[in-house]
Amino acid sequence: MSPVTDAPNATATPPQSDDAASLAAITNDEIFAGHLGGKLSVELSAPLETQRDLSIAYTPGVAQVSRAIAEDAALTKTYTWTDRLVVVVSDGTAVLGLGDIGPRASLPVMEGKAALFKKFAGLNSIPLVLDTTDPDEIVQTLIHLRPSFGAVNLEDISAPRCFEIERRVIEALDCPVMHDDQHGTAIVVLAALKGAAAVQGRDMSGLKVVVSGAGAAGVACANILLAAGIPDVVVLDSKGIVSTGRDGLNDIKADLAARSNPRGITGSAADALAGADVFLGLSAGTIPEELIASMAPEAIVFAMSNPDPEIHPDVAAKYVAIVATGRSDFPNQINNVLAFPGVFKGALDAGARRITEGMKVAAANAIFGVVADELAVDKIIPSPLDPRVAPAVADAVAAAARAEGVA
Repeated sequence: MSPVTDAPNATATPPQSDDAASLAAITNDEIFAGHLGGKLSVELSAPLETQRDLSIAYTPGVAQVSRAIAEDAALTKTYTWTDRLVVVVSDGTAVLGLGDIGPRASLPVMEGKAALFKKFAGLNSIPLVLDTTDPDEIVQTLIHLRPSFGAVNLEDISAPRCFEIERRVIEALDCPVMHDDQHGTAIVVLAALKGAAAVQGRDMSGLKVVVSGAGAAGVACANILLAAGIPDVVVLDSKGIVSTGRDGLNDIKADLAARSNPRGITGSAADALAGADVFLGLSAGTIPEELIASMAPEAIVFAMSNPDPEIHPDVAAKYVAIVATGRSDFPNQINNVLAFPGVFKGALDAGARRITEGMKVAAANAIFGVVADELAVDKIIPSPLDPRVAPAVADAVAAAARAEGVA
């Protein structure tokens, strides 16, 4: 995603909680030791200690299971791990804040994602990094590998290719597919905004929202907010406000312009933020302090770029009522791990053929529901480590899948 402005980041020193101080004390040696040999391993689900065990797990016993599956392919779900296996797929073109670093360098991130699936949802997951950026090749690869997995988590694929790839993979496969950079982010943003609005006693439908960034996450966040009944959403890219009639818009931005910005404003970030209620930072850029100061009273700022937010939380807090970031050393961390493990678990539990918009909204509502009775200015969303989240999300997503007839 392109920066909205080239103004420098604020440089105030963040407060150090116990967890933050612990994070700050991590050394390079510890980091590399934690990744030595990778972060994943395969564990056996049945004993393999005796000759009898070997005969059951492999030849000759396994032949009976293979014959049964050959006669009835549906038995694959019962007698292999396919039904509960998520593949984390990337071409390494948009990794974290690192950009296009290629498939091999992206692998530690994909391993980490797979580890989170196991930890928070109990799902088996394997990373699959592809040495191609061609959408046709990526789609065809997943089509050919379809017998090996039960769901696809697309990850760290650059925009605008990510939109086409996700759409085509969804069309080609009969299983849950989600590009987490888009929809995981959008789900958690919606949950956090519901929390912020509830703390303030505000109706979300009346909020004026500015989304900074028209890449994967920015477009998905704009879409889910519009779907949730917030009509006044204005999107910024590197050239200013995305609006109808502006030259040079690609198809994705042109479509978004037609469905957003109901007041028809044009111009720069300054024009968008004047009097706005909510700022969502998804641009990896920076926003000058004076623009945040121009927002409406009791405004809300989600500065989510990592590791450097669009505006330092301490600076934003001088002008707005609620601040959230993507960082773990400040309150209100907006982290995709709140969404994707439960979303995929719920989809697989229900046997869903796809992940719908209704399932995503249900996930956001479930995340919000976990802390609905605990809300505060510094707790608009659960902690990423809250063990209540993934089960609640999975149950809500499965119920939505059944209600929508995709299970």
